[in-house]
Amino acid sequence: MTPTAPSTPGLAGFIDAASAMAPAGGSTAVKLFLLLTLLSFATAILTSITCFIRIVVVMSFLRQALGTPQLPPTQVVVGLSLFLTVFIMTPTATEVHEKALVPLFADQISLGEALERAEGPVRGFLMKHTHVDEIRLFYEVSGRARPQKGDTVPMAVLIPAFMVSELTTAFKMGLFIFIPMLVIDVLIAAILMSLGMMMVPPQMVSLPLKVGVFLLAGGWHLVVSSLVRSFA
Repeated sequence: MTPTAPSTPGLAGFIDAASAMAPAGGSTAVKLFLLLTLLSFATAILTSITCFIRIVVVMSFLRQALGTPQLPPTQVVVGLSLFLTVFIMTPTATEVHEKALVPLFADQISLGEALERAEGPVRGFLMKHTHVDEIRLFYEVSGRARPQKGDTVPMAVLIPAFMVSELTTAFKMGLFIFIPMLVIDVLIAAILMSLGMMMVPPQMVSLPLKVGVFLLAGGWHLVVSSLVRSFA
């Protein structure tokens, strides 16, 4: 199944109507108002149609696997996830800017057409990283007829399918991080028991060992490079 992008005529029509009702010379004000309204949903956009979900979940798995749930601090994890998201999404954002925002503010296209042009690059990113099984699931749940080759996938189906796909991928990557650390925990616990040191908390010994192994293996480089390359 290779579905392609649908348009959003309802929203585009509303935007065109708003532009048409604007007084003469007020089109720029309407555009700024709509852009500011869009920015008010920045958090929802960040967590629904970008790579932020996968990155922050993998980083959270890494903290739990190392046994340092407070280190790095949450602010550092979110900040790193945010800037990695900006780095990964820059090509898509640049394409949206060049195809939609620049001609829009140059009064070369309407607001509705700008919306349609901006949807293309975003849809391409979502389709590239969405599992077909998840798209099929949301078609079945919504009762929609399955798309044929060349048919379009509504955003109402594509966005939740993308989010579930991202969570699935993030948990798989987190599992690969967690298992080696778990093996170290088990080995340390077994060694301490065999030595009769049952009063010594295994975490006291395993924590510095896990951090040392992580650093010797170039852990941050491996995790970050794996995350970035997973969106290539």
